[in-house]
Amino acid sequence: MSKQHQVILSLGTNQGNRLENIERCITAIHQEIGTVIKVSKLYETPSWGFESEDFYNCALIVHTYKTAHKVLDEVLLLEEALGRVRSEVEGYQARIIDIDVISFDEEIIATEKLKLPHPEMQNRLFVLLPMRDLNLDWRHPILQRYLHELLVLSEDKSNCKFVQNLENPIAKIKLSDFNYIAIEGNIGAGKTTLANKLAEDFNAKMVLERFADNPFLPKFYEDQSRYAFPLEMSFLADRYQQISDDLAQFDLFKDFVVADYHIFKSLIFAKVTLAEDEFRLYKTMFDIIYKEMPKPDLYIYLYQNTERLLQNIKLRGRSYEQEIPAEYLEKINSGYLDYIKSQKDLNVLIIDVSNKDFLQNQEDYAFILEEIQKKLQ
Repeated sequence: MSKQHQVILSLGTNQGNRLENIERCITAIHQEIGTVIKVSKLYETPSWGFESEDFYNCALIVHTYKTAHKVLDEVLLLEEALGRVRSEVEGYQARIIDIDVISFDEEIIATEKLKLPHPEMQNRLFVLLPMRDLNLDWRHPILQRYLHELLVLSEDKSNCKFVQNLENPIAKIKLSDFNYIAIEGNIGAGKTTLANKLAEDFNAKMVLERFADNPFLPKFYEDQSRYAFPLEMSFLADRYQQISDDLAQFDLFKDFVVADYHIFKSLIFAKVTLAEDEFRLYKTMFDIIYKEMPKPDLYIYLYQNTERLLQNIKLRGRSYEQEIPAEYLEKINSGYLDYIKSQKDLNVLIIDVSNKDFLQNQEDYAFILEEIQKKLQ
């Protein structure tokens, strides 16, 4: 899966309750447009290019899979929803909220509707100072200058005064309090998608299941009775090796580990796929391994109904998965739920995502973050 885009937004307001305008805008961006990763300090700045009341300004880092033009469209709609009225009068005007897209990764975009990086950013101290707070490793792709260089070269000597710190919506969710988070769910539930997003948004080391490298998987879907046992044994060995290695290797630059599976899934799938005598042998091996495995500090189970799972499986287009029957998925789901019920010491969070698309809809991802926050509280 590709990485999310890093978008820098600049916010400004000089009408009404300026602090409230900024705070409402940050919350709305996080809920509707993209995940707000960092928020700068709040500055008070003289109006730029016209005579008016002083502005409050700040900058944000936002993560999203959306295109730059999609972000712009949603930003304009949000401005309107927050009360901005655009006048036909030419030139700068006072405004209740102003959201400028400053950069989109380090891309150069030049269309009639959108120019990035923002062509005036290097001339505006009320953009550069808040951006400095974000601790960006970002270089202007046209000017070939880093942010500290742009600040030195800027001819804008406006009096931008620090007002206060601002709260970041994502800062409330203390995932770094955990060492190891496992995300589980049925085939096509969205485990890897969520693990990717959490790892990028919360600076986590990511552990992804290496199912694509398993030579028995396509064969299993063609002839389950013949290949079920070697498939399950190879998965068990690989999961044991991967989790053991990745959790043992401390990463100085990451805050915790998030995995898109927990090794107990091996037993759940084996119980569904193996004959009774094979399962007894398998469980003997599993019990020996499971005793040595670290347990996750938080176990997130993504529940999807069978109809939605089949849709997701079809959409992701893996040829060997296309003939998976609904009955098989229902058995796997029952296995997971039975396991969860039996675990008294496991910190479990079940989230029903049957009607959610947290890859395409920021509102759905924000819902998941809220559910995690409730669990933490």
